[in-house]
Amino acid sequence: MPFISCFKPPPKVVETALWFLFHARKLLVKSEDGMDVVLQSPDLETLSLAPLQRQYLGSLDDQPCYAAELSDEASISDPFVFKGLRDLFGRLEEDIIWIAGLANHLVHWNQNHQYCGKCGSLTKNRADERAKFCPKCGWINYPRLSPAMIVAVRKDHRILLAHSQRFSGKFYSVLAGFVEPGETLEECVEREVREEVGIALKNIRYFGSQPWPFPDSLMIAFTAEYAGGDIKIDTSEITDAGWFSADSLPPIPPKISIARRLIDWFSENKQD
Repeated sequence: MPFISCFKPPPKVVETALWFLFHARKLLVKSEDGMDVVLQSPDLETLSLAPLQRQYLGSLDDQPCYAAELSDEASISDPFVFKGLRDLFGRLEEDIIWIAGLANHLVHWNQNHQYCGKCGSLTKNRADERAKFCPKCGWINYPRLSPAMIVAVRKDHRILLAHSQRFSGKFYSVLAGFVEPGETLEECVEREVREEVGIALKNIRYFGSQPWPFPDSLMIAFTAEYAGGDIKIDTSEITDAGWFSADSLPPIPPKISIARRLIDWFSENKQD
């Protein structure tokens, strides 16, 4: 049974519950036989952990899933360890990674909205939806989503790939950027590509979307064709960019990302 998202928790926490516990933006996992697994209720008892700001996420195969924070005083020892979510790509099952991403998203939102942004009063959780409200002024706050475009640009059977200042590794990827107020998604695609590499586009087409909760992005993917201009990189954003054929690609993102789906789509359709 797939993961079912829900904000209303069961009447009581069961022993099979999965716990996505965070401290300093890292997830607590248990390393077993070269893989990592998230904690279950008995693990909390073993470590004498008292999760803070618990949030119900939903259920996976009838297992309730919770997100929570841990205090600075939490005592952790082998085989338990804190790891960044990106470091867990390929080490956690993919469905668990996406639930961990949702947990990360909601923990981040909860941390940043303990107090009302209008009057400064302490907020409370609503009982009828996943939201926080201010009991003093009535302001309601929902989990934040930051829409961003990502685009595969083709030119003569080649794809535009770039290495960003933000990348921790040496891989190249398609261009991406956040949507600004007042612009359409297509306008965002054109602006970001123009700003980052200085070229014009045509035939912008929707490709798909993917939540990217690191911490709260929603990636909206497009394909496009080169329409003119020479590559002139914005060095504050990009370290290198160029056109690559399907048989000479540089290191690229992991398969879990929609960026990789776009690059794989290009490779599979390079003769179109």
